Amino acid sequence: MPWMLLLAAVAIVGGTVGGIVAGVLSGRRRAGGAGAAPIARAERIRSLPGVRAAVRRRRLTASALVALAVVAVAIGGLVAARPMSVQSIEPETRNRDIVLCLDVSGSMTEVDAEVLDVFQELLPGFEGERIGLTIFNSSPVQIFPLTDDYDFIEAHLTDMRDSFDFVESVPEHWVGTLNGPGGSLIGDGLAACTLGFDRPEDDRSRSIIFATDNEINGAETVTLQQAADFARSLGVRLYSIDPIFDPANPTSAALAEAARSTGGDAFGLRETTTVGDIVAEVQRQDATLLRGEAEIVIADDPGVWPAVLFVLVAGLVVVAWRVRA
Repeated sequence: MPWMLLLAAVAIVGGTVGGIVAGVLSGRRRAGGAGAAPIARAERIRSLPGVRAAVRRRRLTASALVALAVVAVAIGGLVAARPMSVQSIEPETRNRDIVLCLDVSGSMTEVDAEVLDVFQELLPGFEGERIGLTIFNSSPVQIFPLTDDYDFIEAHLTDMRDSFDFVESVPEHWVGTLNGPGGSLIGDGLAACTLGFDRPEDDRSRSIIFATDNEINGAETVTLQQAADFARSLGVRLYSIDPIFDPANPTSAALAEAARSTGGDAFGLRETTTVGDIVAEVQRQDATLLRGEAEIVIADDPGVWPAVLFVLVAGLVVVAWRVRA
């Protein structure tokens, strides 16, 4: 209990000070004890300026010794009382799943490369987030599932990013994405990306970063709105990146409406807006949704007082030595 610690500290410091004072006094008694010879006309000696100055110094040092002892006892009691700090903490968890869902039709090469570059830069700061990557054109291909193995993610993001700098007629990242008629079938692509989320029983934030030029060419098996409804039913938020986003365009408006219906949002690339800005906004929104209930944390907070107490005790030893000397 704090009061017991207080008594213990006072007893320790008091005992230390008492020992020092007792030592000083015993030294004084020895100096004037039975072994000392009487001196005639001692009053004349005491009146000498040098002797009077020495007596004043001794009284000052003895007074300083007592003052230091009193302050040391007081601070020792303060430290023993265990001062506490109370802090309110609003925990922010990072149990977040993000699936990168990239339309790899020819017109999206630069945007896809920028998305991959941004996530490669962000990887060193991830702690607990799981990342997955699925690409699509006329058919979807999962490059890697949700994982928090960041070395594995880094290697695959690098391979995928390198594949965009192609010289062959059929680049590596097109393999498996052209198994059907048409192109940029965003409803099918979004549905495939939504299927990449596992652990439905876990309390995790689930988001899809969906980069597409929104130029559908062919018949979709699943419409965009059907895929968005499916994502919403699983608690997945959709954040779309449309490089030619135009709210007045019905196609762009449909993509934006689908994204917002899931609790996500739609973004367009402009001269002042980059993929990095959009991803930062997505992360900020997710972090807001993951804040837990505030917790009160009580911790010992002695501050500088233990150091002050140490200095005081050291001062006591020095002054006591001077008094004895």
